[in-house]
Amino acid sequence: MKIVWLRRDLRVDDNTALVEASLSGESVAAVYIATPKTWQRHGKAPIQADLIYRRLTTLQHELSEKNIPLYYLEVETYHQAAKAMADLALENKASAIYFNNQYEVDEIGRDKLLCEYLQQTAIECVGFDDKCVLPPGMIVNKQGEYYKVFTPFKRAYIARLYQIPVTVRKVSKVESIAHLSSESVTLFGDQCDFSYPRTDSSHYLSETQAIIQKLRDFDSNKVDGYDRQRDFPFIEGTSELSPYLAIGALSIRQCLARLLHTRTLPISGGREVWLSELVWREFYQHLLHFEPKLSKGHSFTSWGDGLYWHDQSAYIEAWKSGQTGYPIVDAAMRQLNHTGWMHNRLRMIVASFLVKDLHVDWRVGERHFISKLVDGDYAANNGGWQWCASTGCDGQPYFRIFNPTTQSEKFDSDAHFIRRWVPELEAVPKQYIHKPWCWPNAKSLSYPSPIVDHRAEREITLALYKDAKENMDGA
Repeated sequence: MKIVWLRRDLRVDDNTALVEASLSGESVAAVYIATPKTWQRHGKAPIQADLIYRRLTTLQHELSEKNIPLYYLEVETYHQAAKAMADLALENKASAIYFNNQYEVDEIGRDKLLCEYLQQTAIECVGFDDKCVLPPGMIVNKQGEYYKVFTPFKRAYIARLYQIPVTVRKVSKVESIAHLSSESVTLFGDQCDFSYPRTDSSHYLSETQAIIQKLRDFDSNKVDGYDRQRDFPFIEGTSELSPYLAIGALSIRQCLARLLHTRTLPISGGREVWLSELVWREFYQHLLHFEPKLSKGHSFTSWGDGLYWHDQSAYIEAWKSGQTGYPIVDAAMRQLNHTGWMHNRLRMIVASFLVKDLHVDWRVGERHFISKLVDGDYAANNGGWQWCASTGCDGQPYFRIFNPTTQSEKFDSDAHFIRRWVPELEAVPKQYIHKPWCWPNAKSLSYPSPIVDHRAEREITLALYKDAKENMDGA
C-alpha cells in the first residue's frame, strides 16, 4: 500500500504524487490533515478553509472512482501532522508515503520531520516537484545562480518551456481498495469537519468539471483580450482562476496546456501577457526555495529591514474597513472584505497606499491579505507585497509611488467599480467622483475626508527610503 499525503494539491489528475502512486501496482490511500493551530499562526483565511473543505468533498467522490479512499484527520500543528503520518504508515505497513513538495520553510520542516521519523524503517518517504512546471533549480543563469530579476528569468523560463511538451497526466484506476486501520483517521465524509473557522465560499467553484470549464471559457472567450482588459476592475477581464490555483484544484500545467494547445509559437497579445502572469507565480515559488528568509518575514533586500515604519493603528483600521477617504482604495478593500478576492490592479493600489501613504510595515498588509483572501498563496502574496513595498526581488523602484487618485481616474474612469462598492458616493457627479473632497457639497456625504494628503506623504516616503538605503550603505 502507498499513502499519498494531500496538501495544496487538491486534484486527482495532474497530481504527480497520486499519478506515481497509482502506477505502482499497489493499493493507494489518500490522506488530508487539518492543522488548525498552524493555520491560525499562518493566518489562513476562513473563506479559503471553507473552499478547501468543499473541495475535499468533491475530491472524495473523484478518488473513489479510482478505488482510492480519502481519509481525514485533524491535529493541531505541522509537527503533529508529520508524526501522525509516520505512525499511520507504520501501523498499516505502508510501503511508502508520497507527497508533493512545498517550498515554504515550515512546510519543508514538516516534510523533513516526516522523513526523519521513517528513516530507520523500510517505508519510503518520497517528495515530488509538482507545484511548478519547471522546478526550482531548473532555471538558473550562466553562473548556475538563481535569477533575482524577473525579465531574464521569464526569458529563460519560456525558452525552456517551448522545448518541452506540457502534458497533463492522468491517475490510473487502482485494482484494489486500500483500507487504513487507525483510531486517528476516518474516511472523509459528512462526519468530518474542520474545527478551524469557516466562512461561506459558495460563490467559488469546487467541482472539477466546473473549474476546468472556467479555464476553457477563459481560453476561448477572454484570453485574447487579456492584455487590454486585465487592469480594469469593473470588467471581468481576468481569468479568476487564482482561488483554484491556490488550493491546487487546478495546476499551472493545466493552464499552460490549455494556453499553448495547438497554438503557433511563440504566442503573442493577451496569451503572452497571461503566460507572463503565470510565470510570475513560478518565479515567486522559485524565490522561496532559494531564499528561506522570505518565509520568515524578512525583506529580500538587506536595506528593507532597516526601514522605519509608523505606528498608525487608526489608519490601519481605516484602510482595512475601506474608510480612508480615497474611493478606489475603499472600494477595493470593501470588495476584499465582502468577497474574499480583489482585482490585481487594486491589490497594487491598496498595497502602495498602506506602505507609502500611511508608512505602515508591508508585513501588516501581507498578513491582512492572507487572512482574507480565498486565493491566498504565501509566495504570490509575499512577492506582491514586497514588490509594492520596493523591498523585494525585482521590486518596484521606491521612488515610483502610486497616486490613488490618478490610478482611479485611469483604471475606473467612469467610476463603475467605485459606485458599486462605495454607495455613499452615489450623488457625487462624475467629475468629482475620484476626489469627492473637492465637490462643493462634500460635507453632505456620509463618507470620510482623506485621512492623509498623498502629495505630502509621498515626500515623507522618499525620505524614509532614502535614509534606509544610505544607512545600509554606510554601515
